[in-house]
Amino acid sequence: MKNNVKFERVLSRFDVLCLSFGAMIGWGWVVLTGDWLTSAGLLGAILAFLVGGIIVTFVGLTYSELTSAMPKAGGEHAWTHRALGSKWSFVVSWSISLGYISVVAFEAVALPTVIEYIFPNYKVGFMWTVAGWDVYASWVAVGMIGAIIITALNYFGLKQAAKFQFIVTVLLALVGLSLVGGAAITPTPSDAIPSFINGWTGFMAVLVMIPFMFVGFDVIPQAAEEINLPHKQIGSVLIISVIMAVVWYIGMIFGVGKGLGQGQLADSSLATADAMGAIFSSPVATQILIIAGVGGILTSWNSFLIGGSRVIYAMAKSHMLPSWLGELHPKYKTPSNAILFIGVLSVLAPLCGRKMLVWLVDAGGLAIVISYLLVGISFIILRKREPQMPRPFRAGNNSAVGYIAVILSIGLAVLYMPGMPAALVWPYEWIIFGGWWALGAYYLIKTPHEEYDYSEEKVKSIQVS
Repeated sequence: MKNNVKFERVLSRFDVLCLSFGAMIGWGWVVLTGDWLTSAGLLGAILAFLVGGIIVTFVGLTYSELTSAMPKAGGEHAWTHRALGSKWSFVVSWSISLGYISVVAFEAVALPTVIEYIFPNYKVGFMWTVAGWDVYASWVAVGMIGAIIITALNYFGLKQAAKFQFIVTVLLALVGLSLVGGAAITPTPSDAIPSFINGWTGFMAVLVMIPFMFVGFDVIPQAAEEINLPHKQIGSVLIISVIMAVVWYIGMIFGVGKGLGQGQLADSSLATADAMGAIFSSPVATQILIIAGVGGILTSWNSFLIGGSRVIYAMAKSHMLPSWLGELHPKYKTPSNAILFIGVLSVLAPLCGRKMLVWLVDAGGLAIVISYLLVGISFIILRKREPQMPRPFRAGNNSAVGYIAVILSIGLAVLYMPGMPAALVWPYEWIIFGGWWALGAYYLIKTPHEEYDYSEEKVKSIQVS
């Protein structure tokens, strides 16, 4: 029996902003801000994020134009299908699926790890060791419970997941504003953090990390069919969310840089939380910021489950993956089977320990950069081949943005290569990356050569002689 269920347009402008912004900020701002300051200094780190934000914005502009032109579930899947054909569409979709699934799985281990900062020594019931990491039953239970809740939230309707995202993001933003506001009126410590540390080397050490902090704006295209906005505004909201994330990270750097002196920073294991405590002279403030960090984990987790499930759904609808993954729930209008598939993986993830999941996320990072590259190429091809295609949001009058996005994406991919700053760990992370593509090769061979007319929402099969 044919399933005629369609997505519902339930996401408002604020819902979309919270999904994208919440995906980008995650937990990294809590644990890494101290490292950025130590590497480059206060102004050095801020400048690195300004430059990094510009880089990400160029990639985001290609996404904005293509999202407004083809607002279809799966985003990149539809764009590359139209520009490059079904095989390349599989490549980009398979790539970004690894990226999204890796983040969802990692959040299931990030949550119980962060809980240790609030409840030290809560780990009991030793189970086993994976890659040198001891796995405890209580630690696993926290991750599994979190995974079940986030999965259920998404299964029973996107609007509920969006409401959750909105509430947590607003509370998270209030804590962040408290840190920045408090730092602005707090006297600078006598041993203030220098404006610049390690010169160009320190600047580059921060810059190479930045693009990976902004992964998440690309969640917006995945849910394009569920956004209740004019198509032009979808593209604008995507760029606004990137700008918001740049401002957020710079604000956190400023807050920590003004709140802690060099001595305090050197002794801190969680600089952002310690800066909050120092600014307000209260250990309670420290705990509040850590709890806000938990909120960042939840918003990122929620967003990437939404994005990942829509990509898998789109691939199944294109006959690239088993058809049962391409079904919408008749009542909740969600890709329920795709959500359950990723949800089960996230429930099992804590059993693997933290170190193995870090390897998975790193491998997923390279996969996401590959998808950025193919989107940039698709942008250029469609500008040339279909200049009259309706583009409610245009990223400039020519293809310059696309060429810049391609060059930057290639540059990011190079950073993962051996000997580079973000090189994948040999052999573990390369085995994960290679294994994912070995599995993908099976489905790629089976992928039919089909051309999709997205404007008419019809599928036309082309017989290959």
